[in-house]
Amino acid sequence: MKPVLFTAAAEADVEEAFQWYEAQRPGLGAAFRHALDVAVAAVEGGPESYAVLQRNTRRVLMPKFPYGLYYRIMDESILVVGCIHAKRHPRVWRSR
Repeated sequence: MKPVLFTAAAEADVEEAFQWYEAQRPGLGAAFRHALDVAVAAVEGGPESYAVLQRNTRRVLMPKFPYGLYYRIMDESILVVGCIHAKRHPRVWRSR
């Protein structure tokens, strides 16, 4: 099983979303992180299960939150390049 690594931009995406949800209601940020963990586990369990969106970038949708985890399968790892809200323009993850 390949390890899942996050780029700095993807980590910033996660932190921004966590802070926003936590500001809406205490504890909602923790629920967001749990959904992120579920999505990461799904990618670890079957990284090729999700369709290629563009070139070699794939997406898994997070449960209960309108976010997609965008990743690439590398030789030694799975690289998450973004955690992007579904309403954002695709240019956001394509530029990464």
